Amino acid sequence: MIPRYSRPDMVAIWSPESKFRIWYEIEAHACDALADLGVIPRENAAAVWKAKDVEFDVARIDEIEAVTKHDVIAFLTHLAEIIGNDAARFVHQGMTSSDVLDTCFNVQLVRATDILLADMDKLLAALKRRAFEHKDTIRIGRSHGIHAEPTTMGLTLARFYAEMDRNKTRLEAARAEIATGAISGAVGTFANIDPAVEEHVCRELGLSPEPISTQVIPRDRHAAFFATLGVIGSSIENIATEIRHMQRTEVLEAEEFFSKGQKGSSAMPHKRNPVLSENLTGLARLVRMAVVPAMENVALWHERDISHSSVERNIGPDTTITLDFALGRLTGLVDKLVIYPDNMIANMNKFRGLVHSQRVLLALTQKGVSREDSYRLVQRNAMKVWEQGADFLTELLGDAEVTAALSKAEIEDKFDLGYHTKHVDTIFARVFGES
Repeated sequence: MIPRYSRPDMVAIWSPESKFRIWYEIEAHACDALADLGVIPRENAAAVWKAKDVEFDVARIDEIEAVTKHDVIAFLTHLAEIIGNDAARFVHQGMTSSDVLDTCFNVQLVRATDILLADMDKLLAALKRRAFEHKDTIRIGRSHGIHAEPTTMGLTLARFYAEMDRNKTRLEAARAEIATGAISGAVGTFANIDPAVEEHVCRELGLSPEPISTQVIPRDRHAAFFATLGVIGSSIENIATEIRHMQRTEVLEAEEFFSKGQKGSSAMPHKRNPVLSENLTGLARLVRMAVVPAMENVALWHERDISHSSVERNIGPDTTITLDFALGRLTGLVDKLVIYPDNMIANMNKFRGLVHSQRVLLALTQKGVSREDSYRLVQRNAMKVWEQGADFLTELLGDAEVTAALSKAEIEDKFDLGYHTKHVDTIFARVFGES
């Protein structure tokens, strides 16, 4: 990813230096296990650890690879230059390149996931704080973009919290699924290396041994992992879309924080645009872009091919770096979101009580009027509000058929906003637990 959408901790996981360090640890731990089994001399295994504090020369490895056309061989050649050919004699004993590449990739994905989980905790905290702050802030709910019935800003934020909390659970499951390693040799039969080596390496790296691999770790794991990241990206866009709507000039129920000295447009000095939300919408597309290629990586030829390799070299870093940045940006957006309760009430009142139509409909049916007739009576008065700018309550009170079934007090009672918020505490308890 470009630096503009990158944060250093996540970028570091995918640096060549980090990759080669993980490769080295895989090889060194494997040598320890081989020594424990008596396959290689103990002193040779110990000698490999002489490179423990060495900075691997990325440029030198690239130089070797330019000749060998093989990245793992280039690394092993450079390692031999550091620890000496005799010490390096038993490095990579019985292993194949995928043992190193796949195990490393999963280590990187696990470490990246730990950062993403921490990001999600911060986002959840921001959503929860703002939800409780506006638990009782009335706003109009919309369906199809049209005024429906009253809700609260707190419920909107609680809904996003619950969605992200589900995503965190999904991501924890994805982490568990991806946290496997394989040191099983060519075509995965352990013919030239004992399964105990795999168990030792995985234990040292915080992974579980892959129950059965071919020459690669099965890619259905990775497909599920990147699909989970795609769902999280879609949830980010879900929140961003709501904020973009709320910031529209004719709505203005909320807006992104506009800092001192910030400029909204090179041409129009008055502009305050939802640039962060729009940016998040775009970043979500980038995250989802990895999902289909990850799915297509599942079908590999026989025991291995490398059609997945070029894909993963891109989607591994790009997707996790992008999502890390997006989660951080969304957290800041939610944390500083400027909310306008008065505008929410003003928007709801633009159509003079129209949002209470269902309550009147239900009241009529409870008084013995058929549902069909009740709907007709309410709708004909509602259309006067839409088409003539009339006041809904006034029209209802002037309709003889309506007042024949409902008294003035009964009709007016149906315009109580508190009716719509009476279960907010119950919903909050479901989402956040009992306080």
